[in-house]
Amino acid sequence: MKVAVVGATGLVGSKMIKVLEERNFPVTELIPAASERSVGRTVFFRGKPWTVVSVEEAIARRPEIALFSAGAGPSRTYAPLFAEAGCRVVDNSSCWRMDPGKKLVVPEINGGVLTPEDFIIANPNCSTIQMLLPLAPLHKAFTIKRIVVSTYQSVSGTGYKALAQMEAERRGEQAPKVYPYPIDKNILPHIDSFLENGYTKEEMKMVNETHKILADDSIGVSATTVRVPVTGGHSESVNIEFAQPFSLEQVRGILSETPGVVLQDDPANLVYPMPLYAEDKDEVFVGRLRRDFSVQNGLNLWCVADNLRKGAATNAVQIAERLIGFIGKK
Repeated sequence: MKVAVVGATGLVGSKMIKVLEERNFPVTELIPAASERSVGRTVFFRGKPWTVVSVEEAIARRPEIALFSAGAGPSRTYAPLFAEAGCRVVDNSSCWRMDPGKKLVVPEINGGVLTPEDFIIANPNCSTIQMLLPLAPLHKAFTIKRIVVSTYQSVSGTGYKALAQMEAERRGEQAPKVYPYPIDKNILPHIDSFLENGYTKEEMKMVNETHKILADDSIGVSATTVRVPVTGGHSESVNIEFAQPFSLEQVRGILSETPGVVLQDDPANLVYPMPLYAEDKDEVFVGRLRRDFSVQNGLNLWCVADNLRKGAATNAVQIAERLIGFIGKK
């Protein structure tokens, strides 16, 4: 099977290549593609060097599956061209997520919506994926009425240049600024651009994507997304109000049995999720479970995940795994 990775030299693209190898995806030919400035570079897959080609060349090679992590602009331009060539595209950008004709998929939650007719599939926002993986089974059990989420998102979510800015600031050096302010020893309550309603695009992604993935527009969602000076791994404080009563024992039981979720909830022994220990792991780690006594049927939890893996690359590869059976079908 020919598999293209568009944006192969970026943080997420390189992680996609790593995850394809780790999960033993049936790749017979890897087609790493990127912008013109990266053409000719070398990436390694299964111990072998592969030369980065242009996106046009990748289309001409007619891959069966393409994983995109090149930004919304290139996705809007090139994803339809891959699809027209019979290639199934899993796109990590925001381009197709809210398109009513495209599926927005977290495989453990709604992978069953995929059909042979789907040629462009959207990968959700990293913060939405890690929040909904533990919340989806709780919604089925107790019906979520409202979610209030505050995120603590790492610098790797912005890319190589943002990491370079933070590392330079830590050395006391000047570096090109990706953020409008210093990020080292600082916290920015600002991810993506501000909208007229006062929220950022990142915050509204969490609202809209939650509704689409859970297929329930009745859930109230309020998000505050924040950038913190952490190299990798996103963290979230999530407050949930359910329509139905629950016990903490029921919640723990459900989360313990949820694929892709690891319960780390033993505060007496200082066991709780932290981004440092989620690095390079595919699971979403959940802890600090406690009732919210200010509201009926309220729950607080803390969740952490590697934003480059389950928040991006791993989820995309998991979608691609579900598409294998559709190859050659329309």
